[in-house]
Amino acid sequence: MKIVDLSRELYHRTPSYPGHPPIIHGVWKTHEESFADSGNVYGLSSMFISMADHGGTHIDAPRHFGKTGQPINEYPLENCIVPGICLDLRHIAPRAEIAPDDLKAAVNKAGVPVPKGGTVLLCTGHHDRTFPRKEYATDNSGVNVAATEWLARQGVVHFGIDSMRPGPDGKVNLLVHKACLDLGITHIESLCNLEALLGQGRFTFIGLPLKWRDGTASPIRAVAVFDL
Repeated sequence: MKIVDLSRELYHRTPSYPGHPPIIHGVWKTHEESFADSGNVYGLSSMFISMADHGGTHIDAPRHFGKTGQPINEYPLENCIVPGICLDLRHIAPRAEIAPDDLKAAVNKAGVPVPKGGTVLLCTGHHDRTFPRKEYATDNSGVNVAATEWLARQGVVHFGIDSMRPGPDGKVNLLVHKACLDLGITHIESLCNLEALLGQGRFTFIGLPLKWRDGTASPIRAVAVFDL
């Protein structure tokens, strides 16, 4: 098999969503400190991480969209290993809305149908163009409500995008989140390396969340798997 990593690297002060707490990653105990604590037997280093559940590449739980939604620890794992396709939307301007006709044209260009019970990954080129500059947090294109509804009608369980939000910054993004709750789907944010999937056809998408009690999201190690 061939595995393509679609996950952002996590490191100290990784760019995080505006208004969310920063990602803090540091040394808890060095090898030397642990060696001394063990009575000079052996030293085992360890680190710690503090972050929002929406940090890095992550999947939003329905609980994020509304109080009636499932928390991440109850999200079906069957939805986390699914068939997927990737659409080329790099021609969409920064901050612009991706409409249903844009998705339909991209599906035709890809030459593979949207997999029912699967996912659609939207390659806007935003991560490649802007990360880790400040524009990464503001200038993304994204789907509008009509495009979100179109994806849901195709039978997807979620969709993913290479930016920090599914819709353009502002009211549209909030309404896309609400639409996901109403439609019974969710989305994955802050993917990267989607360019490597373009023109490659169908793959298996894997993105397993942490089992955080009552979590509104979870970081995932997102990958695309191709059978050779």
